[in-house]
Amino acid sequence: MSSSTSTPSASSDCFDQFDTPTLDAQSSTLLHSISQHGGYAFVRMASLAAAGDFRAAEAAREMAWEQLHSGPWHSVLPVWRDAYSMACLHVAKLHFAAGEFKDALRILDMGLIMGGTLLRKDLDSAVDKVSATARSDVRVSELRGPVGSSISDRQLVHEELEQAEMLRILPQKSLSCKMVVKRSSLSLEGFLREYFLTGSPVIITDCMAHWPARTKWNDMNYLKRIAGDRTVPVEVGKNYLCSKWKQELITFSQFLERIEASDSSSVSPTYLAQHPLFDQINELRKDICVPDYCFTGGGELRSLNAWFGPAGTVTPLHHDPHHNILAQVVGKKYIRLYPASFSEELHPYSETMLSNSSQVDLDNIDKGEFPRVLDLEFLDCILEEGEMLYIPPKWWHYVRSLTRSLSVSFWWNVSEGSTVS
Repeated sequence: MSSSTSTPSASSDCFDQFDTPTLDAQSSTLLHSISQHGGYAFVRMASLAAAGDFRAAEAAREMAWEQLHSGPWHSVLPVWRDAYSMACLHVAKLHFAAGEFKDALRILDMGLIMGGTLLRKDLDSAVDKVSATARSDVRVSELRGPVGSSISDRQLVHEELEQAEMLRILPQKSLSCKMVVKRSSLSLEGFLREYFLTGSPVIITDCMAHWPARTKWNDMNYLKRIAGDRTVPVEVGKNYLCSKWKQELITFSQFLERIEASDSSSVSPTYLAQHPLFDQINELRKDICVPDYCFTGGGELRSLNAWFGPAGTVTPLHHDPHHNILAQVVGKKYIRLYPASFSEELHPYSETMLSNSSQVDLDNIDKGEFPRVLDLEFLDCILEEGEMLYIPPKWWHYVRSLTRSLSVSFWWNVSEGSTVS
């Protein structure tokens, strides 16, 4: 994947630069550290970039990009991630000065996704500045959507799935065994005593009505206006266990176009899965709230991720090490859960990277290889809009989107030394 781009074009408008206080303060130290790791050419290009040389800025970004792809991600030196962030800031500054806001946002997003932590605040504040300037430059008609478009045209989800059609696409025995319990007005004490301490799944039905996301995220125009020009990582293919599965970086507008196209084509689905979207796009973060349940047991939030895709996206049977609340903001999903005690019967992969995933494909069970799977008891449910599902640690779960869907997962751990276990 190349990170190259063209030289910013001349512009009759002159835009203020965005501030980079951390870069200004840490530049010398960071460049010294980079040179100690053999990055002499990068240091030379970065110095020219700071003086306004766009070609040098892009050259520095390419050098850092090559270092990021020199081996397994976990083996990349942190200094090169910070070097990539530095180069992205230099390139984005020059795009912004030329009034090329989309290019500036794309580069800043690459810094957020691929870069290190040192310059994170500079990247975030630069995104805010570029986004605000870009929106003030957009015509009102562009924000309203196409002339003649109806409310239903703008809605992300506006169709109901028939029960018969639903059962046809779900795994065998779906919705025929024990259903996950649904609770409304569940107190923190009740959640702790009845579900958290016993390690039992539960659906909480009335804790999201106050979220702005409940209405805003079902509006395609809103999503395009807030995030359309932002670059996000997506998965393409049936799921991460399939050989043809791959990852791509595309704009959020391109992603929305693929979701719309997937309704009328047989192309591989595109899924924005387990991505910290809300760390990247602060405006969307303001539309949601962390449920109080996530602090049960003196809990500490570990990750906040988005799951966004068309109908038919599947997360295969797997388990996670954390407490998990999956909040269904838009659309609906089918979810099947098996307790951790069935791990042996669900045949985890032996490879370390996939050891939390089952070899059993619930959509096409090999009865010869896995004869006992159909006899295992499970819980399942249809997770409706506005509902949250608590999934205890190590519980196996399979997830299928029944409509276009936008969910948020909240992972948390019980803090060390807590009396709750």
